[in-house]
Amino acid sequence: MSRKALIAANWKMYKVPAEAKAFLDAFLPLVKDHSRDEIALFPSPVLLPTVIDAAKGSNVLVGAQNIHFAAEGAYTGETSIAQLKAVGGTHTLIGHSERRQYFAETDEIVNKKLKAALAEGIVPVVCIGEVLEDREAGKTAEVLKGQIEGALAGITAAEAKPIVIAYEPVWAIGTGKTATPEMAEETHQVVRAEVAKILGAEIAAGIRILYGGSVKPESAASLLAKENIDGALVGGASLKADSFAKIVKY
Repeated sequence: MSRKALIAANWKMYKVPAEAKAFLDAFLPLVKDHSRDEIALFPSPVLLPTVIDAAKGSNVLVGAQNIHFAAEGAYTGETSIAQLKAVGGTHTLIGHSERRQYFAETDEIVNKKLKAALAEGIVPVVCIGEVLEDREAGKTAEVLKGQIEGALAGITAAEAKPIVIAYEPVWAIGTGKTATPEMAEETHQVVRAEVAKILGAEIAAGIRILYGGSVKPESAASLLAKENIDGALVGGASLKADSFAKIVKY
């Protein structure tokens, strides 16, 4: 099955509105004719209106780095799906390793957020990944299977089609270390096989699995050439327009 790659930028807690606008002004002309892949930017919440406005009419999608599973309520500091949709956001990251590490997000919370996003027509990019201790202990497959089971609990095959999974080797994020294309492909095979077990072979064949471990212009082509790698979730290298455009056009 042919899967259209998604190249996504996670800006984390960087940029102010003027910098975000300057990025779009420089970036959009570089990718305006690019149709091979989907392109999505994930800025911090305060930047969403600026980025969505600047990207209007272009081939660039915009999403949130995080959403809350409740429709509304007394959840200070959170963003609801209705708020995201109201400003024009179409995607959201869910369960990024930094959310798990610094904000105590569990598989149960990831599952609630995923169900909420699917119910409201927001494309969810569900992040999974192992830390260095797990990899060195040979527990990568075990950890990822547990995270996938937790994320997909109670979700049917019919509901699951929009889901994107982003595999992030946590030990490679911000460290400059990157899994070799072969290591990444092997892990993506594990992820796809686990999805097949839970949701069936047809859904697993169609679901996009992104690689998210310090992707750079130099490493993008060799990673994305692999059969089971369907795009990239890019951190640091997505903060500069020329650098991210090179990854998009790998």
